[in-house]
Amino acid sequence: MNAPMTLTSRKGMTRGEATRDRILEIAEASVLAKGFSNTSIDEIIAAAEITKSGFFYHFRDKTDLAKALLERFIHDDNAKLDAIFARARDLSDDPLHGFLIGLKLFAEMMAELETTHPGCMVAAVAYHDKQFNTEVRGLNATAVLGWRSRFLAALEEIAEQYPPRADVNLSHLADMLSALADGGIILSRVLDQPRLLSEQILLYRTFIRLVFIGAGD
Repeated sequence: MNAPMTLTSRKGMTRGEATRDRILEIAEASVLAKGFSNTSIDEIIAAAEITKSGFFYHFRDKTDLAKALLERFIHDDNAKLDAIFARARDLSDDPLHGFLIGLKLFAEMMAELETTHPGCMVAAVAYHDKQFNTEVRGLNATAVLGWRSRFLAALEEIAEQYPPRADVNLSHLADMLSALADGGIILSRVLDQPRLLSEQILLYRTFIRLVFIGAGD
């Protein structure tokens, strides 16, 4: 704590940026473990070993912290998905097979977790949305709609080349991955079986094959 402000740490961050990032890491772990209601500013301050004024230098209040947590989650989530599905398209120019490869890579990433998935910040906010203002709730909706938009675009591209074998709403099919991912997190945590999350993603992958290719091809 005595390092000069110009010193950088934590992957090139300034001291202030590193402190803010540390607060967010601690807050995220606590929120995912026990929810926003049971996470106090005082415990975050104690864990980060900062003063109360140090916390409020970075965040006005708990709602401002929630907003920052969501923005951080959305940024990191998008970066991971961008990398996974860009890699998949590098491996196959075919939209369907590229998407299937991406889902396999996504499932493998989830399967590599040594413990159950810590949880989803979007879900954590949704469970306690009455605590937050319209800006935070709107940001949460943006995260959900971002998943829908990402996967709907992929499914529409697939449908142009592989007309669906079943009568499905592509927007609902895109939302299905969000539902399975969050549901898989709940299953894996409740049953303490980390691989259940990846298995749900692989099940979605199988369903996509059935929708666009069929059972016999």
